Amino acid sequence: MATVVGILSQIISLYSWALIIYILLSWFPNARESSIGQFLARICEPYLEPFRRFIPPLGMIDISPIVAIFVLRFATSGLYQLYYWVA
Repeated sequence: MATVVGILSQIISLYSWALIIYILLSWFPNARESSIGQFLARICEPYLEPFRRFIPPLGMIDISPIVAIFVLRFATSGLYQLYYWVA
């Protein structure tokens, strides 16, 4: 059981880093049009879309990715808490 929790935690952490890199790509011109940018868009945009529907941008700043990363962190904490309750 600990192995499953560890693997899921690593996957969530890796996905969080993919989101951070995808967000940072928006600071560089034409970075999202690269092959890496397109790959990250395919895996990150479906997750970010619901947050963008509910959280409007503040001027030129989109805070929905920050909320999305917090949700992933809370999911990791919930995963560990669930493991401690079960084990």
